[in-house]
Amino acid sequence: MRVERDAIPQWNSDGVIPPVNVHDPISHDRSPYSVSFTDIILRFGITPRRQAILKGLLEFRSALYTVGLIRGFQWIDGSFLEDIERREERDPEDIDLVTFFHLPDGVTEEEIIRSAPGLFNHESLKSNYHVDAYFVRLNAGAPEILVDSAAYWYSLWSHRRDGQWKGFLQIDLSNNDDTVAQRNLDELMGGGDSV
Repeated sequence: MRVERDAIPQWNSDGVIPPVNVHDPISHDRSPYSVSFTDIILRFGITPRRQAILKGLLEFRSALYTVGLIRGFQWIDGSFLEDIERREERDPEDIDLVTFFHLPDGVTEEEIIRSAPGLFNHESLKSNYHVDAYFVRLNAGAPEILVDSAAYWYSLWSHRRDGQWKGFLQIDLSNNDDTVAQRNLDELMGGGDSV
């Protein structure tokens, strides 16, 4: 299955994804842009370093599925989404990620953490998967806590540290989508065209 490469807005002159549709700035076409994992592979898998980071993200998501975190979505941000090679003449180091997840019925957070402690260790995730990962539980109870968490991450990720507005992406937790994304990444890493 071939996915269009323009599902994600092009970098603007500042080398970032625009936070809103510049042709219709009050539309719902805005950050976080909901895209498929394959869209991300096709758009950002342009260098060996970026491909290694995407491979790590696929492995991280597979580990989440293994412990039962199969429903939710992820917000993706950081220099990985920027034209950092041109802006700062360097490769991205990792991919910034917040996983908004539903805890499976009958399972506690403590049980999941005990079953895979390395999966929730920030430094381990960066070194093993190239992800700077954070977690927000969607079915935690108090909606005020969820709203506060979403507002925090949105306000943090909608700007660069210098105050410049920028966009970010959202992908579903979906093993089906990951299978297609993996095939596309394998093709890119093998030097072939994506499928």
